Amino acid sequence: MAESQTRIILGIDPGTTIMGFGLLSVKGNSMSCLQMDELKLNTKDHHYLRLQKIFNHTIGLIDEFHPDEIAIEAPFFGKNVQSMLKLGRAQGVAMAAGLSREIPITEYSPKKIKMAITGNGNASKDQVAKMLKSLLKLKSLPKNLDATDGLAAAVCHFFNPTDSSDEKKYKGWASFVNQQSHRIRN
Repeated sequence: MAESQTRIILGIDPGTTIMGFGLLSVKGNSMSCLQMDELKLNTKDHHYLRLQKIFNHTIGLIDEFHPDEIAIEAPFFGKNVQSMLKLGRAQGVAMAAGLSREIPITEYSPKKIKMAITGNGNASKDQVAKMLKSLLKLKSLPKNLDATDGLAAAVCHFFNPTDSSDEKKYKGWASFVNQQSHRIRN
């Protein structure tokens, strides 16, 4: 890619009640925020309807902004298995939206994202948001920080070379299936 060419990174913080997202424009070594927001999901809707909304909204963002890459926060490991399963499904449908448009996807752990933004893998959401405000010269921050978490995933991707081998990358369905072959039973 030529240095003068602009690329767009869509960052996603998946969730079953709120999905945060941020779009980052990158030109050479310079980055700027195109948009950050959140998709609020009605908690009274059935879980499958929320997943459909996540998929459709992600497709809408892709069709409107034409991102070159997607950076997504990987689910963290917690004690509540049901919550983790739901979060994994939310992440999966967002990834499926990107894969359906053949956009390369990279997953980053929450600690890696925090480390890339603040230098501290245990930073708070507020610390990450304030650092993003400074880095991107944002005028203000959103009330809820899910949007900044999505933007943080995009900025983390900007800071990490694309050949980093410790993160999971998918360039399409075939790539995804090949990397998950240990889970497939004949």
